[in-house]
Amino acid sequence: MNRMDVTFERLKKQNRTALIPFLTVGDPSIELTLDIIAEVEAAGADIVELGVPYSDPLADGPVIQRASERALKGHVTIRTCMEVALKARKAGSQMPFILFTYFNPALQMGLDVFFEELIAHDISGLIIPDLPIEESEEIRRRAKEANVHLIPLVAPTSHERISRIVSDADGFIYCVSSLGVTGERSDFYSGINEFIETVKKYSKVPVAIGFGISNGEQVARFSEICDGVVVGSAIVRQIESVIPLLLQENTKQEGLLQIRQFVSQLKGNKVYER
Repeated sequence: MNRMDVTFERLKKQNRTALIPFLTVGDPSIELTLDIIAEVEAAGADIVELGVPYSDPLADGPVIQRASERALKGHVTIRTCMEVALKARKAGSQMPFILFTYFNPALQMGLDVFFEELIAHDISGLIIPDLPIEESEEIRRRAKEANVHLIPLVAPTSHERISRIVSDADGFIYCVSSLGVTGERSDFYSGINEFIETVKKYSKVPVAIGFGISNGEQVARFSEICDGVVVGSAIVRQIESVIPLLLQENTKQEGLLQIRQFVSQLKGNKVYER
């Protein structure tokens, strides 16, 4: 089975909701991304999105854009991001990895090679935010053949397209909590509960929510109506805030601990100092 399916089945039996952090790979370095993956897993993360840095990230707000700019200065590519997944697995990580990439990097690699590499690097899922359902047939077919779950994004404005977007979904359905780009928010779409219920009518796979979720209270709120909660910009901002600590060997562990504490608080766990 796909690692993601195993994870959601286990969490369902435990009556728990998946916490799904988003990380920009290579921010601030590949080596530190590997350290951060270990920290978020120790803090209770269940699945991790590995963001491929991109020069024109249409769906991302300023926090993730800055992270992409920092990572691109280190010449991080889509292949680099896949290699990080495999290195983390060899280092002992058990979490499913989702590759978050815009379509052009995958196309530039060549779709045959792209899916071969996803399999070779033990990547469980794929999110392509700029690939509309109307143009996704080939990618969905290839993903099913590779047993890599193509995660659909569905927004409150999808309306009559919701059933088409989610009816053949694998892994989980990514419900966008707010309109616009990623970023931390205090207010969400007013009809969010009804939107989630509508999505659940058309699919039996788990439903996760993301975009703008930034604190433990929000995670707890959405955990009551969803199977998973994605936190992106808030974690990327936390990483950004401790970069000066991470880049110095004598303060690196303090920076990593602050990231671990932040993620643990999202999960509602108590964190002990090292």
